Amino acid sequence: MSLEKRVAILTGATGALGSEAAKTLASQGVSLVLLDRNAERLAALTASLALPEARILTRTIDLLDPAETLSAAKEVSARFGRADILLHLVGGWTGGKTLVEVPAEDISFMLNQHLWTSFHVTQAFVPLLVKNGWGRVVMISSPFASRPVAGGGAYAIGKSGQEALMLSLSQELKGTGVTANLLLAKTIDAKREKISNPSVENSTWTTPQELSSAILYLLSDEAGNVNGAKIPLYGSS
Repeated sequence: MSLEKRVAILTGATGALGSEAAKTLASQGVSLVLLDRNAERLAALTASLALPEARILTRTIDLLDPAETLSAAKEVSARFGRADILLHLVGGWTGGKTLVEVPAEDISFMLNQHLWTSFHVTQAFVPLLVKNGWGRVVMISSPFASRPVAGGGAYAIGKSGQEALMLSLSQELKGTGVTANLLLAKTIDAKREKISNPSVENSTWTTPQELSSAILYLLSDEAGNVNGAKIPLYGSS
């Protein structure tokens, strides 16, 4: 598998998963477009990657602004002439209240984080992938989208909206050479080392390294027929 000379857009680039994915893809020869809201952390990540200027583009961005997101896509096209990979890694959680207690603002927050950011990056960047005749879209979801827990309704609503968007997108991309898939994690734990005892509660947590390995597979040519999948990476349920 070779990803050399591919161009990847990473949203939420400075998070634990985004940073790990950026390092992994950089080592594979991929040119990176790093999008995040935090300019200071974005600068630190860029410095740590030490990529030549020709292989990296960074931008602070509000993905809830469709015009700003589309502007970023136009900048990518002008700079690289293409885009091949969209990794939408923006996260966020709120919960602990039942649906009769939860304020409407919490529902709006989760829809913004998971559905609306996904919608805006899809509209802005997916046409660039389709234009190539090859592309990969990967987003991170949760088993709680389809199996909510008590007090987690707001999060489940946001994630289920994102899943519906991705599954619809996968159907619309058939025959284009572009795929759209979801990786499911319960909790992303950047500090956990591999746990050998499956009875330990956080053995269902997933590390950024484990997610990055799964992302690499989905980006491969060998995964060209994997489309519309929801792949669980959370061990025992």
